[in-house]
Formats: sequence, C-alpha cells, structure tokens
Amino acid sequence: MSELVAAGGTAMCTMGTAPAPVKVTSQAKVMAQGKPAATIADSQGGANIGPFGLCTSMANPAVAAATTAAMGVLTPQPCMPMPAGTWIPTKPKVIIGGKPCLTGDCKMMCAYAGSVSITFPGQVKVTAN
Repeated sequence: MSELVAAGGTAMCTMGTAPAPVKVTSQAKVMAQGKPAATIADSQGGANIGPFGLCTSMANPAVAAATTAAMGVLTPQPCMPMPAGTWIPTKPKVIIGGKPCLTGDCKMMCAYAGSVSITFPGQVKVTAN
C-alpha cells in the first residue's frame, strides 16, 4: 500500500541538495486528511514543485557554464525542477478528478539527468491499494 500524496508533501531530486514542497493544483475536491490529494498532473516545476536547493547535474546548462567558468570545479546552481513529463503512476487504477493519483512511491524524470521522488507524502493515513 502507498500513501496518497497531499498538499504539503515533499519531493527530492537526485541532483538537488534540498527537498521541495508539493503543491496541488490539479483538483480540489478529493481530500486526504483534510488536504487536497495530488494527481500525476501535479508535476509542473514552480507551480507544483518548488526548487531543490542547488543542482549538481552537469546536464543543467547553468551548472555546466558555472563549472566551466570555475575551471572544471563543480559549481552547483539554483535547482528549479525541469520535469521530463509527468509523474510515473504506480496506482493507475486509482483515479482522482480523471487522473491517476500521486502516491509516495511515484517517480518523475528530470530533463537535467536526475529523478524526482516523494520524500514525505504530506499525510500518512490515506492509502491507495
């Protein structure tokens, strides 16, 4: 069983240095412990997922440029999520507002060579089977 992700959950990128809050904008009717439950459509950088601190991926043009300017010394830069699609659903039959739910075991790929996962679902009582 996986917990539904709700507003206030957190996510983390493998190339970032800090977790980011998850904001739910895809729907507002279905609640999990009094908070809107997220769907796989809640995957927009900035709108749904905040910054991950600093990015350490050389595939990020800002990191590559700063590292080059520092003569090859890795120079992390601000990490704004760049999703390469939506969250990959693990419970595709659990539908919220016409979209698969977002659960604590979902992953999403970053356009800059990392993957994003849920570190805290925002609530721990409502599960998806």
